[in-house]
Amino acid sequence: MNISCETPASGEAAHIYSGKPADKALINCGILGAGWWSTTAHLPALQQNPRARLLAVQKRSRAAAEKVARDFHVEHAVTSVEEMVGIPGLDAVIDGSTPNMHYHNARTCLEHGLHVLMEKPMTLTAAQAAELVELARKKDRHLLISCPWHYTSHARAARRLIAEGQLGDLKMISVLFTNFSGGLYRGRTWKELFAAGGDQNYVEPYLVPEIHSYSDPAIAGGGQIFCQVSHAAAYLGFLTGSDPAEVFAHFDNAEIETDVYDALCLKLRNGCLVTLASTGDPMPTRRQFELRVFGTGGMLCMELWEGTMEFHPRAGTVQTFPKLDEDAIYPLHAPAHNLLNAIAGTAANQSPGELGLYAMKIIEAASTSASSGRNVMIA
Repeated sequence: MNISCETPASGEAAHIYSGKPADKALINCGILGAGWWSTTAHLPALQQNPRARLLAVQKRSRAAAEKVARDFHVEHAVTSVEEMVGIPGLDAVIDGSTPNMHYHNARTCLEHGLHVLMEKPMTLTAAQAAELVELARKKDRHLLISCPWHYTSHARAARRLIAEGQLGDLKMISVLFTNFSGGLYRGRTWKELFAAGGDQNYVEPYLVPEIHSYSDPAIAGGGQIFCQVSHAAAYLGFLTGSDPAEVFAHFDNAEIETDVYDALCLKLRNGCLVTLASTGDPMPTRRQFELRVFGTGGMLCMELWEGTMEFHPRAGTVQTFPKLDEDAIYPLHAPAHNLLNAIAGTAANQSPGELGLYAMKIIEAASTSASSGRNVMIA
């Protein structure tokens, strides 16, 4: 796998806009699927960034699209990707629609010469993801997958330590990833989701998730494997740069239509063994993203939800990295800022579509393995 997502020499924080006025023409942007996550993360990011002009928002209902446009002072309200790409002067699109729409939306935008930032999971199949990566290459357009954890200082440092060989040969990676997503797979309302309080006691957002967006496999692709393992799988590709070679998986659906508990055993092309356990049903008091990387020369210990990281060399002093500030643990605005800076040529694409494809290869193979009870080789 050849994925280039390093920040340029101009600085580690090049994915975040400088706060200075844009020195070039504004980048005209549209948002497809202007729902819960788009209005929480992407829309505010675009409105903060002096490079951007948010030109259009899309929702399936004309009235709903017009309300979002009115509330956020956006010029155009549209109901389809076809209507979106017909807007003169559009440069880039962020796709925050449901997973069943990602492939069609991104392909349509790329075919019209637009840069695209996609929400994860990238598509419903690995073949669709591969087609989009190739189309972006042919069109010479930026294609990004929205994975905010790729933008933390810890992620960049961990990737650099591995690339420089400071861990030696990678032998084993252990991942435990949980989030408060189980209620979404059960089609619960926002108030039902967070009634238990604890760490998941969130303030109700401008828009809440639609009931079927996560609970219907035809729309979401699946449960935890598509919604959340997509994060952890892409992070493996970001850190290691080594393609997945084979996967064996078990899922537990907890008596609903989609998977809630997932256990994956992987082998990467470089020989590294990976265990990845994930659920959307932790207790409401704590979620985990624990990652341990074991090499012949050292060990990385990371807790992404806590913003902590240590490097333990085989010989020498343990390096403890500064704990991340709360707003830097999951930099939800960073993907949109990176899209704009990549287009402007001031930053590299730090989360390219190839990482979405990487995750889709694992997701597809794991789903096949869980349904067949067999180990699945990845071509």
